[in-house]
Amino acid sequence: MSNTEISSRLSFMAFGAEQRRRVAALKPQISALIGGALERFYSQARATPVTAAFFRDGAHMQKAKAAQQAHWLHIADGEFDDEFYQSVRRIGSVHARIGLEPRWYIGAYALVLEDLLRGLARKQTLMGRVRAFFGRSDAQEVSIAIMKAALLDMDLSVSIYFEQAQADRTLAVEKLTGALESLAKGDMSADLAGLPEAFAALEHNYNSAVANLRELIGSVIESTDQIRAGSGEIAIASEDLARRTESNAASLEETAASITMMDQRLMATAEAAAKTVQTADGAIATVSGGRSVADLAVQAMSRVSESAKGIDGVIEGLDKIAFQTRVLAMNAAVEAGRAGDAGRGFAVVADLVSALAMRAEEEAQRARSQLTVTQTDIVTAVEAVQKVDGALAEISGGVGQVHELLATMAADNQAQSSAINQISAAISSMDKSTQQNAAMVEETSAAARNLTNEVQLLSQQATRFQVRDSKRAHLSAVGQSKAAQSPLKMIA
Repeated sequence: MSNTEISSRLSFMAFGAEQRRRVAALKPQISALIGGALERFYSQARATPVTAAFFRDGAHMQKAKAAQQAHWLHIADGEFDDEFYQSVRRIGSVHARIGLEPRWYIGAYALVLEDLLRGLARKQTLMGRVRAFFGRSDAQEVSIAIMKAALLDMDLSVSIYFEQAQADRTLAVEKLTGALESLAKGDMSADLAGLPEAFAALEHNYNSAVANLRELIGSVIESTDQIRAGSGEIAIASEDLARRTESNAASLEETAASITMMDQRLMATAEAAAKTVQTADGAIATVSGGRSVADLAVQAMSRVSESAKGIDGVIEGLDKIAFQTRVLAMNAAVEAGRAGDAGRGFAVVADLVSALAMRAEEEAQRARSQLTVTQTDIVTAVEAVQKVDGALAEISGGVGQVHELLATMAADNQAQSSAINQISAAISSMDKSTQQNAAMVEETSAAARNLTNEVQLLSQQATRFQVRDSKRAHLSAVGQSKAAQSPLKMIA
């Protein structure tokens, strides 16, 4: 659209210079009224969810209101020149870009024009001046001029809206057509970009679909590479397994013979352990008997010690008797001295009795000393016997532990013998299974070769699609890495 379009519209609407001059004469009044009229419209826009969604916040709405007010002042100039045209195009393009339908724009004109015309009608003094200046019927002509100016602006804005919308649709269709043509040829390396804002959802959905398809094809390519590598490895591993199976059969026979020998040796070890357990039982019995004898010896020595205490009492009694006898002999000597010659014989007897009493005291003292030594020896002997009893107790405990260990070893040997018997039976079964596996491996090798051929065909079909080079390189690297880490590769 060009400025010549405005001229043709002015001509068709019979919107001549006189009517445009009438609009320009009302610019001061329009400038005074337009703010309130637009405030009414934007209040209605805030209350309507559909139109409120076009504004981010209150500041955004105030900015839009200021732009609309400036545009209305361009209309009130009545010039409809290039500046007015650029303002109309800017507004129409914005409405087309954000997807504001014309019905909301036309509704805004209805609200604004209502307030403008009512405001002008209320200014009776102003209208009287207008009638005095233009003539009697100029008030009606002013309303017609304002309506024509508003309809011209509305016509241009809506036309630009549809023009921009059509251009956006054409651009979107062209880009989408090009993308679909590339997709039809199997090229999925490029995303759809550069669509107008109104087609952002279409662009996002298309790119998401292509991304999913690209990921799917990439996964198919990756899987075919892995399956192809894996099937080849299976074939190689199957052939190698067939060779190893024959070797395993011979090894299993040798293993079975070795296990039989191990079983025989374990049985002999179990018998020896059982005999050792019996010997340990005898040792435990002997040690227990020794401890009993030691206990009897301790008891006997305890009784001897008690007897020695009694003997000490007897010696003490004899000592007292000897002392009293010596005192008695001294008294007898005194009496014999008093008797004179008649008592000499009795004095000799008294001396002999006194000497005998002193000797008895000396013997009693020697007996007490000997008894003290004997009691000391008895205590030492009791302690020695107790130490022997403690040593025998430790020996008994050690022999008991040895007995438990030997019993455990005997049980373990028996369990190992049973386990080896089971292993021998399992090896025999494995020998039979190995022979069967050899035949199955041949069938697996043939199936792996067939699988390789099928995967090759699938890979040729998948490579018809072109994905991003970095994606393809990544998939190839992943496939090679996984193939290098394949368990079959490590087995082969």
